[in-house]
Amino acid sequence: MFLGLLVVLLLGTAEPLAASEPSFQEIEESLTCQCGCGLTVHTCNHLQCPSAIPLRQEIRERMALGEDKDAILAHFANKYGEKILSSPTMSGFNLTAWIVPFAVIGVGALFVMFTLLRWRKHTGEPGGDTAPRENATAPSTRADLEKKLERELEDFDA
Repeated sequence: MFLGLLVVLLLGTAEPLAASEPSFQEIEESLTCQCGCGLTVHTCNHLQCPSAIPLRQEIRERMALGEDKDAILAHFANKYGEKILSSPTMSGFNLTAWIVPFAVIGVGALFVMFTLLRWRKHTGEPGGDTAPRENATAPSTRADLEKKLERELEDFDA
């Protein structure tokens, strides 16, 4: 499972062979609006938003200068800090934000698997000795059960 996660991370960080020019929307979705809505610049739904409108204008200006997506995002990260990026970078401490959730899910899955295997071992394998064992003190008829219930209720009331 860990190797699969590692492969996904490595493939995700690999640069595409044919780097196409990023779209305006793609860059907008990579930045978080700073008005407090918690949405990306692209999805901010505040009319006349004091943050999204200037950010969109600045994105257009940077794209007109021919900057690529990474350069534009780096500019905004330097200007506002990493909080403006809609997803954490895959370097340094932020790498834990990408790895830890998958690691926790993997550890949880292993825990559940080992717990189920242990329960199965204690109850027996299918086809093995799984027949219920007769208990000499267990009541066997409905009348015996009713008598036992009455005795326990009387003891409870006393």
